[in-house]
Amino acid sequence: MNADTETAASTPKALRRLSRIARGFGLEPPGRPVAGNEVELLVNGEHYFPGLLAALEGAKRSIWLETYLFAQDDVGRHVAEALGRAARRGVDVRIMIDGYGSAETARSLVHALGAEGAHVRVYRPPRWWRLGRKLLRRLHRKMVIVDDKIAFIGGINIIDDHNHPTADRHGTPLGPRFDFAVRLRGPIVRHVLQAARHLWWTVSFTEHLTEGTPPSPPPPLKLQPTPPLAEGATAQLLLRDNLRNRHSIERAYLKAIESAHHDVLIACAYFLPGLQIRAALRAACRRGVRVRLLLQGQVEYAIQHYAQRALYADLLAGGIEIYEYHPSYLHAKVAVIDGAWATVGSSNIDPYSLLLAREANVVIFDARFAMQLQTVLERAIASNARRVHLADYTRRGLVTKALDAVAYLLVRLAVVVFAQGRGY
Repeated sequence: MNADTETAASTPKALRRLSRIARGFGLEPPGRPVAGNEVELLVNGEHYFPGLLAALEGAKRSIWLETYLFAQDDVGRHVAEALGRAARRGVDVRIMIDGYGSAETARSLVHALGAEGAHVRVYRPPRWWRLGRKLLRRLHRKMVIVDDKIAFIGGINIIDDHNHPTADRHGTPLGPRFDFAVRLRGPIVRHVLQAARHLWWTVSFTEHLTEGTPPSPPPPLKLQPTPPLAEGATAQLLLRDNLRNRHSIERAYLKAIESAHHDVLIACAYFLPGLQIRAALRAACRRGVRVRLLLQGQVEYAIQHYAQRALYADLLAGGIEIYEYHPSYLHAKVAVIDGAWATVGSSNIDPYSLLLAREANVVIFDARFAMQLQTVLERAIASNARRVHLADYTRRGLVTKALDAVAYLLVRLAVVVFAQGRGY
């Protein structure tokens, strides 16, 4: 690929052409709430992976899998083997993995699963000669669709819950990573499938523009509708990308927070909201809503961790309750509002997720599901979290406060550098 070809392919004109063609084929997911869905909450990999592996082993026609991280551990090996077996028995297996998150395994998966008959694509593989502003525009969503009937969506990567340091910096043993996903059946699965097909074709088309490779044929113009399930929940798929869905997840959070009457409970691994969400949370407190945040207590990524803490004083002074999760790494990206609105997905409330990465959340409008998720979060707060009090926070030393401020400035600077322009 020469420089002229790459430059031409990255122009807004080429991207607009891609978007027009995609709309012409009806590839954009509707993004509207649909009723009649079965939604099952899955907490941590211990509940997620048995269900996922059973679905992969039972697949008869197709598997679509997207993930940010595909680890070379026992869980990754079991999932890869199940995908390979499916491909060998004639199932159409399509896997999209992020080139940065799965850098260590991308090449081996392409070769190993490709040899079994699976189709594997790497989303934006990093190349040393092409490091630029779009480096951090990653595929961060985690979705699986099996036989167009079952979908999994959430924050859980293909990685063992215990694939992290065995102890924290103080020598305290760490438990499993705390995370969530949902298993879906019903009409919403069609929307998730549309999103996966759209991305597959988008990447194929972009590779065709930049490298001259043959593009994949577009997906079918229409997918078979799925009848609603009796007494099923209403659900809505929300996507974030750098073309047509730049703010959909953020707007959904804002609307739900601004409409809250009595309770907002958010669990988020990386919480660095912009001015609008912070203002909405403070306004909710002023009108008597109880606002609680369950946030990362362990230092997994130092800059994000300390930058997040730079916002604590403002949030605590506004009446917001902050709890830090300490038994292990918190990887959740979930929320419950007024016991009736809930979301589970891949999107943190931070600049990376809301301004750079491809993300996918599902919103569930169902009191029974919302209370189930809230019960799990309430239990985590009561048993495994420490509350941060304003008085204790403000007594921190000057060096610690300066470290938080510098980390926050670095994150904001990165946003200015990396969040400009559009692209796939």
